[in-house]
Amino acid sequence: MPEFSRRSVLAVLPILVAIAALRAPLAADTPPPAAEKRLALKGYDPVSYFTEGHPEKGSSEYSAAFDDATYWFKNAEHRALFVADPDRYAPQFKGYCTIMVSRGVKQEADPEAWAIADGKLYVFAVKQGVPLFEQQTASITEKAAANWPELRKQP
Repeated sequence: MPEFSRRSVLAVLPILVAIAALRAPLAADTPPPAAEKRLALKGYDPVSYFTEGHPEKGSSEYSAAFDDATYWFKNAEHRALFVADPDRYAPQFKGYCTIMVSRGVKQEADPEAWAIADGKLYVFAVKQGVPLFEQQTASITEKAAANWPELRKQP
């Protein structure tokens, strides 16, 4: 095994520092990894609300992106239905609680608190929101639609 003297180590050290300094800008030029899209409906399949009449868990194996969110589906057929017509199946307000959006607040919804009105899927933060929505559908959806353009800009 060769022996390294202090002199040879000191001679090589500046070369290693120079190489490291040259490589650092290359790392800075690399773009940061893309931010992951939000998982809508906490992974529940949006198509199942319409086809099965209730929410069912999806799988990351069958996923699709829409409106800055990722959706999971229980099978390839549901994924294909969604991709063909995402406006029909995607929840309103990107899957945030419709009642809270109507109040000017963006809050994640409970995918098991939901209603379909006028062929659109609405989800709510709590199951107690469903009867309130059913009683005041028009006013809640109007207020939510009015607030949504500003709220959708928020992270």
